[in-house]
Amino acid sequence: MKVGKVFMLIGLVVLVLSLAACEVSFSTANIGDAWMSNDEAGKNRTTVFAPDEVFYAQVNLRNAPDDTKLKAVWTAVEAESVEPNYVINETEFVSGSGQVLFNLSNTNPWPAGKYKVDIYLNDKVAKTLEFEVR
Repeated sequence: MKVGKVFMLIGLVVLVLSLAACEVSFSTANIGDAWMSNDEAGKNRTTVFAPDEVFYAQVNLRNAPDDTKLKAVWTAVEAESVEPNYVINETEFVSGSGQVLFNLSNTNPWPAGKYKVDIYLNDKVAKTLEFEVR
């Protein structure tokens, strides 16, 4: 009977040590809301932009530790004189909970067409915002 308890104790110790050696990452970070706007403050929500406007992507990040990674990938999905699904720019940001602002501007007018911005939360697409330029 003592031998069985010894093996069970050894097995338990091995299990605890192997779990301790594993790196476990769990985050409750999430995107509470995300929207496009044509103003930095995010008050003018829109999905239609003029060719001379700056694109603003507003992200409300919740339950996020200070080292939470966000990334915005801006894509011209189908725009005049631009190859389909052309990635325009990528921006990474590290933040905790709160409002996060991404923006994209151009020195020339934006070509008319369809665009999107994919918002990544810790390396996974969490939200896609589609918009257009008319």
